[in-house]
Amino acid sequence: MATGLVLRDIHQPAAPGWWPPAPGWWLLATVVLVLAAAWLWWRRRVRRRRLRLQALFDDTVATAPTPAAQVGAISELLRRAARDRDPRTATLADAEWIGFLRHDDAGAALAPASLDLLRDGGYRREVAAGAVEQLRGEARALFLAWSLRR
Repeated sequence: MATGLVLRDIHQPAAPGWWPPAPGWWLLATVVLVLAAAWLWWRRRVRRRRLRLQALFDDTVATAPTPAAQVGAISELLRRAARDRDPRTATLADAEWIGFLRHDDAGAALAPASLDLLRDGGYRREVAAGAVEQLRGEARALFLAWSLRR
């Protein structure tokens, strides 16, 4: 046995520092940033589209000269949104159209008085402005719900 050999204790190497992170962390951070940017872009796009649709609805109804014409404009906008959602609604008339509005999930938001006004309000000689305002609010929500689902 050699007497001149001196053994030292085992020394562990220093733990790696947290900086710079491993390539996998860089990849994960990149994926998270890309997903966050895509989500923000999508949210902004939906918000802008919603504002455009609101402006379209409001401008179209506001340019109608009489309350009866406003009801007609609201009906036209709802039919357009319904047709984009389900092409079969283009052929619905009178009771079938009101039945579609009554039984549709989003259509349940329309009050019975609003459905009656929507059915024949465009043909009435006199239409109460308050009833048109109620229909306008309900129809606007329905129009946006149908249009934004696409």
